[in-house]
Amino acid sequence: MVNIELGMEKAMKKLLVYMKNYKKECVLGPLFKLLEAGFDLTVPLVTAAIIDYGIANQDKSYVIRYGGVLLLLALIGLVCSITAQFFAAKAAVGFAANLRHALFSHIEQLSFSEIDQIGTSTLITRMTSDINQVQSGVNMALRLFLRSPFIVFGAMILAFFINLQAALVFAIVIPMLALVIFGIMGVSMPLYKKVQGALDRVLGSTRENLTGIRVIRAFHREAEEEEQFCEENDFLAKSQLFVGRISALTNPVTYVMINGALIVLLWVSGVRIDAGSLTSGEVIALINYLSQILVELIKLANTIVLSNKALACAARVESVMDVNSSLGIQEMFNVPSVGEKKKGQVVFEGVSMCYQGSQEPSVAGVNFVAEPGDTIGIIGGTGSGKSTLVNLIPRFYDVSEGCVKVDGQDVRSYSLKELRDRIGIVMQKAVLFKGTIRENLLWGNEDATDEELREALELSQSMEFVEKKEDGMESFVEQGGRNLSGGQKQRLTIARALIRKPEILIFDDSTSALDYATDAKLRSGLKKLSYHPTIFMVSQRTSSIRHADKIIVLEDGEVIGMGTHNELLENCQVYAEIHYSQYQKKEGKVE
Repeated sequence: MVNIELGMEKAMKKLLVYMKNYKKECVLGPLFKLLEAGFDLTVPLVTAAIIDYGIANQDKSYVIRYGGVLLLLALIGLVCSITAQFFAAKAAVGFAANLRHALFSHIEQLSFSEIDQIGTSTLITRMTSDINQVQSGVNMALRLFLRSPFIVFGAMILAFFINLQAALVFAIVIPMLALVIFGIMGVSMPLYKKVQGALDRVLGSTRENLTGIRVIRAFHREAEEEEQFCEENDFLAKSQLFVGRISALTNPVTYVMINGALIVLLWVSGVRIDAGSLTSGEVIALINYLSQILVELIKLANTIVLSNKALACAARVESVMDVNSSLGIQEMFNVPSVGEKKKGQVVFEGVSMCYQGSQEPSVAGVNFVAEPGDTIGIIGGTGSGKSTLVNLIPRFYDVSEGCVKVDGQDVRSYSLKELRDRIGIVMQKAVLFKGTIRENLLWGNEDATDEELREALELSQSMEFVEKKEDGMESFVEQGGRNLSGGQKQRLTIARALIRKPEILIFDDSTSALDYATDAKLRSGLKKLSYHPTIFMVSQRTSSIRHADKIIVLEDGEVIGMGTHNELLENCQVYAEIHYSQYQKKEGKVE
């Protein structure tokens, strides 16, 4: 448990670097809280004076004068409290904003491997719930971690000045309260981490269900999915209730101890009043100080509970920040000179790639050369490694063995920006963002002219439906392109890739939603490009790749055939089976 606590504190210290722009607020917030605490400690003394001198002597002017002092103390305390709240909130919110920005930037630098390993739902929880908890913990710490101990020990010291014997009650009850509070904290701290882990699983299940809702309904799996979600949700609820019950012990236990101390204090004070060594006003002051201690210890207990959550969440955020990207730039030797480089050339040399946690490689021993301007078709059954192969070119994943070269240079020796500026890729799943059609196209090239945008739309066969829209390129696209059909989304993502005029174009099964006629028009449009990129075309249709300069046939991650369409029909049984499953074989003629 000690190691867990030390780990959480270490994580919190690492994250506090994001508060460096709020040093002034971190000082002024607690400072004004201490000023407020100082005025609060003065109130019982003024009250005691009013009782012992003003009321006892029936001196109205004394009562009015010191009553005004109480009002002034209350007003100044209120101003100090509001000021402290302002600075603490500003520091906490600013810290959370900086941390969230840093976490997002760090996630953007991770490769697909790290993101797959951590999990999307986990990253969302870290970015939202966890950082919100850390923000609340920082806010409470700035406001109360100094104020509450200051009030507790200040009240105890002032009680000793009032009466030594009566104040011994304070000296006994405060350590007992501290023992209870920190004992509960030690038990609850690791439990809050488990609760956040259960929240990850609930969020993951929710996200998975919302993403796959169509499939779930199509296969009538609602009952099973609901049952699974209920199990995970019930586990989260039980975990929260368990740790909540432990934390809830704080208030009743401390109240019992404080009220017991109050009984003892009244008994001791009664004896001292009879002896003439204690006045009524001083008894009231002691009771006020004990009440202040009670309130502040409850606040401190709640602050500690919230801080436990914040520390646990800080450790979870830091665990993501500690994940290093595997996409560092590696210094390579024998890099060809500028004269030897071929613009758009892609070379695979003994390439194998294995996903994390997998026993078998997804692609193995791949060797081929794509010369500048070539069209390379890639085909194979589901799970044969087609997408994995093309994802190695823009370095979404790194090879496990061998190397991938672009323009004669290992992709690992490029900066990611330099490498990906050379590549235009249309992903297997068409992704569009909330905004206009124009804004989505400009992702490919921010400086593209209207003429270039129209050219890309025409080449991708998108102009026919864009022109029919009332606002044309200014038409609104909902998040994920929900207001467009699958074919329209694919054509717009193709246009987005064409806008940047890259050296290398990758189509990862990105024409699957297009009919055969539109697919043929698209391939015809690609031949009319004003530049000559190297094209990689992943497809399940032989019609989409039959005119490629080279076709690569994959099965279980291995290349089992390579050549032109006609060559593969004669020499590769798998390719022939795929083709004839889509086209009938006519006697004496190949379709």
